[in-house]
Amino acid sequence: MPKMKTHSSAKKRFKRTGSGKIKRFQANTSHRKRQKSKKAKLRVRGSALVHVSDQKRVEKLLCLRG
Repeated sequence: MPKMKTHSSAKKRFKRTGSGKIKRFQANTSHRKRQKSKKAKLRVRGSALVHVSDQKRVEKLLCLRG
């Protein structure tokens, strides 16, 4: 059986933390920033963790799970 390949777009979007959780970046940061309030822009500045219900699927894309 051939090797599993890592999903190219997933490896650019997700990183693994030291405790094994998966970190993601927030949406709504790319364009139309004039229409968003400063509060809204501050809220999406940092990173967040992938939800527990999606973690298994993301790990499969990153070849962290068999």
